[in-house]
Amino acid sequence: MIGSGASRPPFPVTLDNWQTAGQLEWTFQHMAEIFPTVPIARGAGHAPRLPSRTYDPDRLAVLCNDGRVADVDYVIANTDTDGWMVVHDHPQQGPAVLVERYRNGMEPSTLHLLMSVSKSVVGTVIGALAAQGVVDVEAPVTYYIPAFHDRGYAGATVRNLLDMRSGIKFSEEYLDPWAEVRVLEQAFGWAPRLSPDVPGSLRDFLLSLRQARPHGQAFDYRSCETDVLGWVIEAATGMRFAQVASDLVWSRIGAEFDANIGVDSEGSGMYDGGISATLGDIARFGLMILRSGTSLTGAGVVPPWWIEDSFAGGPDSVRAFAESPGDNRMPGGLYRNQFWIPDASRPVLLCLGIHGQMIYVNRAARVVAAKLSSWPTPQDAWRLFSTVSAFDSISADLAASMAG
Repeated sequence: MIGSGASRPPFPVTLDNWQTAGQLEWTFQHMAEIFPTVPIARGAGHAPRLPSRTYDPDRLAVLCNDGRVADVDYVIANTDTDGWMVVHDHPQQGPAVLVERYRNGMEPSTLHLLMSVSKSVVGTVIGALAAQGVVDVEAPVTYYIPAFHDRGYAGATVRNLLDMRSGIKFSEEYLDPWAEVRVLEQAFGWAPRLSPDVPGSLRDFLLSLRQARPHGQAFDYRSCETDVLGWVIEAATGMRFAQVASDLVWSRIGAEFDANIGVDSEGSGMYDGGISATLGDIARFGLMILRSGTSLTGAGVVPPWWIEDSFAGGPDSVRAFAESPGDNRMPGGLYRNQFWIPDASRPVLLCLGIHGQMIYVNRAARVVAAKLSSWPTPQDAWRLFSTVSAFDSISADLAASMAG
């Protein structure tokens, strides 16, 4: 049993059950009580809490993923929400919180597991290092990590990893205990080891991966890409990821609270999905994206060209996304710099994590929405796309109010 000293879990927390339905509402809010973590410090320059403005989105119509028309309140109530927030960065009045609501014991100071929203933080750290000239995104991974010279990632570039376009064999089938995404968790220490052949650390697991096709071709969502990026960050800087992420991102977005990241027996982070943070602070991260890389404190996190590139993608990003072997259900979309663009013709960017974690950025409406959840299953198209549609409806309503 793990987590025996934690405060009132619904039932004993083990490696087998911490990601199961009925347990997630507690475990996602108590990761530091379950697993080893290290802080991602907010630093001394946090911004004051945002002002609030009165706004009621609950009755707005939402076209749900199954074609039904519901309202925002229905979608939020039926998508296992632990907390959600909407911030409107009004051109004249400035940013204000329009919605901030919590459930399942969550509070404004609660750190909640971000799952793969963590990937977008890692990608942003790479962007900051690229702007400093510390990381060249077109360089081969082996330039930073020579141990990959005769391994699967030989010949892949940092750009291939940022856009998930390596040729590595890796299954992201969350319900298959032998899929590489689940074996990664076993190597990391977040799941029971099902075989003595499972590597004993994250880095050893990454070195064991093999190439299945040429690097640089179709998009294929694989968590291992982000984990190699985390290793690149540490190799390029000579520092642990948590320190670099604090220095370059978390201390600059005006975060109110330290975040944290789970670490394995060697101190490597679960870069692909192990960051926990508060709802308000991930909204501040979204506002930095909305504001072209500049935070509420006025600090630059990444240059505007990095944000523009994330929205626009590369010359063949839409094609590579369309050729993905997986069903991404985002026709006309793309994936760039560890961000999702659901439709390249619309200025909407998403940071997404399984079990319902999301940051939504709508540049046209100047809206940032954040939602932290505990879906009973890792993936659920109705919950995901109905939530995006709810945030689209809020954005359309606010854009109309500005135009009027």
